[in-house]
Amino acid sequence: MELTMLGFVVLVCNSCLAIYSSWGDAGAVAFVLLAKTALVLLFLCLREFDRPGRGRDNKIKAAVWALTALLMAMFASKVASFMPPAVGAVVWAMAVAPAAAGFWAMFQYLNP
Repeated sequence: MELTMLGFVVLVCNSCLAIYSSWGDAGAVAFVLLAKTALVLLFLCLREFDRPGRGRDNKIKAAVWALTALLMAMFASKVASFMPPAVGAVVWAMAVAPAAAGFWAMFQYLNP
């Protein structure tokens, strides 16, 4: 079995267990489904981005950045909701800073 396929199987099993343990909480199930879908889409976009000659166009860059920013925002919102407001603001700052830096890197620094 190929390592990529093994990783995908582990991701699916983990998703099923997370959904099973969150059953009855529609918000938690939706969070798991959205996070896992975004992660799979991110991996597909990264594969396209790394493809020689074809993957460095702005549509793929935008998709990689948007999916990464989405995942950071999703997890920051979950973590910040359990923290005091000052610490929650730090969590959000720690999510926004790499998203902004990634935007700069993808569209300004790496732009041919």
